[in-house]
Amino acid sequence: MYFQGVGANMVEDFGVEAIKYNSEMIVLSAQLSDWGETSANQAIDLTEYFINHYNIDKSKVYLHGYSGGGETGSLVMGIRPELYTAFLLTSSQWDGDLEVLAKAKTTVYLATGESDSYYGSQPLKNAYNKLRGIYESQGLTETEIDRILVLDVKDQAYFTERGYTDQHGGGMAFAHDGTIMNWLFKNDST
Repeated sequence: MYFQGVGANMVEDFGVEAIKYNSEMIVLSAQLSDWGETSANQAIDLTEYFINHYNIDKSKVYLHGYSGGGETGSLVMGIRPELYTAFLLTSSQWDGDLEVLAKAKTTVYLATGESDSYYGSQPLKNAYNKLRGIYESQGLTETEIDRILVLDVKDQAYFTERGYTDQHGGGMAFAHDGTIMNWLFKNDST
């Protein structure tokens, strides 16, 4: 939230870890104004500003959202998914328009704990199943769907091994998971 201060989210591990995958990467850490369309529209505006004013490779524009940022990110995906190469949603729920996302076919990785203390895992399972159904109705094959949509639900052992007792707070561990981060930064349409 804005009251948390500029740069507050840079204390999260994602930005620091993301730069390790591309040293020329620009990492933006948007501060939420709300958990709704205002923040989603601000994230879109920020993305468009950087695309239009910097030498940005449009095939390498990624979005990550953790917790409330994931809710906002899902709204972004329901408004302008074509701006992004891939979206990593961690420890959150889906609030955006899945039909809009499905038309763009932007790749999405959903990661959460089976017993996330804030959201649980069912909201992401539901979103995954609904989006998968939309893709099936569009005629995509299982292989095609699996290439653009991943649901990764981790058990308690995953978090415990990484020093977390709480699965929601343990969502920070996803930034250190090479499988997840490689999926995000290596998954493009080329």
